[in-house]
Amino acid sequence: MSSFQPFIDQVSSRISALASSQPGQDLERNVRALLDAGLQRLELVPREEFDTQRRLLDRALEQVRALEARIAALEAGKR
Repeated sequence: MSSFQPFIDQVSSRISALASSQPGQDLERNVRALLDAGLQRLELVPREEFDTQRRLLDRALEQVRALEARIAALEAGKR
């Protein structure tokens, strides 16, 4: 079961309840509000921000690997 299943079930039940009790225009407005609230809880980030953070992480990993190699070389020189 996906981690989104409880959210999907909640949306489905609310839409069913709204459809049986509200006119069409109110239904659309309520569904939009419900979906907006659900998406905000997911804490999504724009793709551009994700890509920027990924590049920063890649650069940091390269620096860590370079430092590990220097430490290994220095330790090998001590022996």
